[in-house]
Amino acid sequence: MKDEIKTYSTKEQKLYLEILIADPELAARSRNILDPEYFDRNMRQAAEFIKDYLDKYDNVPTTTQIEARTGISLESFTTEAVQPQKDWFLDEFEQFARHKALDRAILKSVDLLDKKRYGEVERLIKEASTVGLPKTFGTDYFADPRGRLEALRSANGQVSTGWKSIDYKLHGGFNRGELNIFAAPSGGGKSLFLQNLAIHWSQQGLNGVYFSLELAEGLCSKRIDSMITGIPSTDIYKNLDDVELKVRSIGKKSGKFQIVQLTSGVTVNDLKSWLKEFQIFAGVKVDYVIVDYLDLMHPVSVKVSAENLFIKDKYVSEELRALATQGQYLFATASQLNRGAVDSVEFDHSHISGGLSKIQTADNVIGIFNSTTMKERGRVQVQFMKTRSSSAVGSKVELEFNTSTLHITDLDEDSAAVPTTIDVLHDKLKRSSQVEGTSNTTPSVGWERATPKEGFSLESPQKNEPKIPIRTMDSSNKLANILKKV
Repeated sequence: MKDEIKTYSTKEQKLYLEILIADPELAARSRNILDPEYFDRNMRQAAEFIKDYLDKYDNVPTTTQIEARTGISLESFTTEAVQPQKDWFLDEFEQFARHKALDRAILKSVDLLDKKRYGEVERLIKEASTVGLPKTFGTDYFADPRGRLEALRSANGQVSTGWKSIDYKLHGGFNRGELNIFAAPSGGGKSLFLQNLAIHWSQQGLNGVYFSLELAEGLCSKRIDSMITGIPSTDIYKNLDDVELKVRSIGKKSGKFQIVQLTSGVTVNDLKSWLKEFQIFAGVKVDYVIVDYLDLMHPVSVKVSAENLFIKDKYVSEELRALATQGQYLFATASQLNRGAVDSVEFDHSHISGGLSKIQTADNVIGIFNSTTMKERGRVQVQFMKTRSSSAVGSKVELEFNTSTLHITDLDEDSAAVPTTIDVLHDKLKRSSQVEGTSNTTPSVGWERATPKEGFSLESPQKNEPKIPIRTMDSSNKLANILKKV
């Protein structure tokens, strides 16, 4: 086999160096894989001198210079003599470099395996297997604009999220190979968004896997039953026949959708192994992967303390993005927002749990905002904290949220969206009124002080004590309505 690791004689290694110094162009093309450590000891000094000379003078030394410095005699070939062997040399020398790199990586891995440093072993082998000459020279920008754009659209172009308002902000949707993160406080709807997204992609005919690291498979499935069928989750068991009929009917038109529960603390390697086995078992190619959620994973490459969230999440994010890129998956996950986000109307990078490490790696980060009043109105807002199309950063989109079926959809065109600041103010007024209504302290602003009648005491209220009027939700509603008109 061409790619099996083999030995290379001193004579072969000597020939590589002789051809290399015969043609400066070949030497320049091979510079990045010319490593003196790949050569036997009796050839290593000559290889080191050639490499140093190339780096310093951007040219090749003569055989006389090599012999004078190293004592190694190489045969002198003319450039014309080696030209017919150029392609052969490039193939052979690339294979030689890769095999020697793998040989060294395997030897170094023995000690690492004894110490159970598996992440470093994987990195060494991966780096060695990628040793080689450049295989692509980029894009000729002016050559074929139409072909370039159509290739982008068909290969890894945008795939709709299922929400037209979000697609518009992202110039079409999510791309394959990207890391997309939905961020929200605890209980803020991270899983619901990921589950709705999985439905949308499946209904586009895509095959996918939903990894749940927190919720049980049965609970995830039951939620999705409501989203797909439109039957409230409280009524699922009362309508089993309808649920079965609708789910099976939709499933016939959709791609394969697998829900898997794994334990928290899994690594990217666990996901890779599972995906590989599943694709062989099911005989399908996975198009999308959803992980619920990133914060519950551990990195492969390093051992990091659970308290060091910044480093842990940095490595996990990078590894997840590499997984998406290597498999060309549509990929989405979620992350927790910290306490600072609870009372905030607008999210920023400081609200991400674990810090900037995830945002720096992610392609798109979308915050989920859902106040009490918005829930009552059946609304949820997404905020674009980071996008590859940076024009969307800082913008917001409201979606319709059905609290019974947990289905999240685009708003109707004629639906009037109440500004979120009013929703937040309304919530604060409601909480303030509730606190004041139950307070035993001296009434302040908003209270109408009553004069106690003879024989009555404010501290000891009697049956016929006059009631003290307070501003309740009616006042809050009036203020909210005024703000809406403004």
